[in-house]
Amino acid sequence: MTDQLDWTHKVVDIPAGGLRRERETTESARKAVASALGLLGLHSLAARYRIEAIAGDAYRLSGTVSGEVDQACVVTLEPVSSKVEASFDVEFWPELEPADSDEDATVLEGPDVERFEHGIIPVGRIIFETLSASLDPYPRRDDAEFRWQDPRAEEPEKTGPFAALSKLKDKG
Repeated sequence: MTDQLDWTHKVVDIPAGGLRRERETTESARKAVASALGLLGLHSLAARYRIEAIAGDAYRLSGTVSGEVDQACVVTLEPVSSKVEASFDVEFWPELEPADSDEDATVLEGPDVERFEHGIIPVGRIIFETLSASLDPYPRRDDAEFRWQDPRAEEPEKTGPFAALSKLKDKG
C-alpha cells in the first residue's frame, strides 16, 4: 500500500449493489504523489471507480484515473506538461489458486487479479500504480533538440617526443 493515497474500503462496508465513488486528491496528497514519482508537479489527480462483489467472495475494482502532470524534459530538464487518462480493472480474491500451466491464456487477457488481505481493498494503491504506469517514460518538449558531438571525432592534440618540434616547425 502506498502512503501517498490512503484510500481503502473494507469489504464489509460495500453494499450488495456495489459502491461508486468519485474522488480528488488533496494538495498534500498531490505533493506526496509527485515526490514519490519524481514529478515536477501534479496539478490534479482524480479517480472515478466502482467496487462490486463477484462470485466466490471476490470483488472487482474498475474505473478511471485522470490528472495533469509536469515532468522534466529528458533533453533540457524543463517542465513538460501533459494530461493522463487511464483505466484500471482489478479483481481481489480472498485466495488465489495457482494458474493452470496448460491453459492457452495470455497475461493481457481479462482483469488483473490480486489477493486482498484483512478484508481491505487498497484503491489508493491501484490508482497510484495506474498513474505511475501511465506516465511518459521519456517526456520531451516539442522544441527540444539534442546536439551531441563525439569528443573523439575532433583532431586529437599531437603528443609524443616530437610534438613540441612539430609546433615550432609550423610557426616558422
